[in-house]
Amino acid sequence: MQAPQNFNAPAKGVGEWLVSTLGRLVVSLIVPIVTFGLLVLGFRWLRDAIPDNNTQKAVISVGAIVWGVGGAALLYVVANWLVERFSPIWVRRLQPYVFVGPAIAVLTWYLALPALRTFRISLYDRQGEAFVGLANYVAIFTERDMLLSFRNNLMWIIFGASLTIIFGLLIAVLADRSHFENIAKGLIFMPMAISMVGAGVIWNFVYAVRDINDPQIGLLNAIWVALGQEPQAWTAMLQPWNNLFLIVVMIWMQTGFAMVIFSAAIKGIPDDLLEAARVDGANEIQIFFRIMLPYIRSTIITVTTTVLIFSLKIFDVVWVMTGGQFGTHVIATQFYRQAFTNQNKGLAAAIAFLLLLAVVPVMIYNLKQFREEEAF
Repeated sequence: MQAPQNFNAPAKGVGEWLVSTLGRLVVSLIVPIVTFGLLVLGFRWLRDAIPDNNTQKAVISVGAIVWGVGGAALLYVVANWLVERFSPIWVRRLQPYVFVGPAIAVLTWYLALPALRTFRISLYDRQGEAFVGLANYVAIFTERDMLLSFRNNLMWIIFGASLTIIFGLLIAVLADRSHFENIAKGLIFMPMAISMVGAGVIWNFVYAVRDINDPQIGLLNAIWVALGQEPQAWTAMLQPWNNLFLIVVMIWMQTGFAMVIFSAAIKGIPDDLLEAARVDGANEIQIFFRIMLPYIRSTIITVTTTVLIFSLKIFDVVWVMTGGQFGTHVIATQFYRQAFTNQNKGLAAAIAFLLLLAVVPVMIYNLKQFREEEAF
């Protein structure tokens, strides 16, 4: 006869496993929460303890940096240590979230939720009280000033982004063959060290026009007058020329960025491939179009999308140089004008959300290209 089966032992084993697993899950949740809570309490204590003495302020600032970096590292170490207490299968499942989870939480808190809140505000009137539905979005696509801003942003994309990529690529190829490569690249990249506001101020001096009360004249007008012409108000000219003069500032700044990225990609092309093409009789133009461009295609797409997003969000140069006057408004300056000058919260939120929607497809395309290149 077979011995009667003992159903209590397996049940007891399953129960112990379930209790142990639940206990680990609870601990894995409680310990990071407690660690994060201690970080918050520490920062709050540092905030409330700031004295009037500048020396003590500096000490507390350093303490905040140490506390933040050390606390974040401690949070990861503790969470990773807890996950490694599980079985190998659960470690593989949970460990990626230990490192990706905080980043997702930050993006959710500081990007996704504000975007949703902005969309909600865009459905209300200028005071944010009366629900108006999609009326603000209808106004965006019907008001003359907004349509003018769309046209200007399109010009920034067509001329600004395109010429930045073309000049950056050509300079990268030519500088790679020069004996003064480092000096040339350093000079061309130098504008990237200047803020957009600083660049706007510099080019205001370049475009300055002399009047009765101002004996000074800008560099461009000095050359123009030397050619026997009358000084011109370059940024206040008729459309679309003043926008083109503003776009020059972006090209001047971003060409160095594009050049550096393209130069690094070009140096990654195997020399044997280029030499084989030359041996087969290919000239330099054929090598450029049939070997270099296809080889660095992914880099060109990445830089193009980056510059494209930058041109969509352009604000500083326009605001510093013209304040949006003379038909130079772009989407970002219209948002600022509606939010802080006209105090129209609903329309400003609609413009901001529309700008986000315009940037998202470019970002998705960029990520798709990364995946195809097995960047992730």
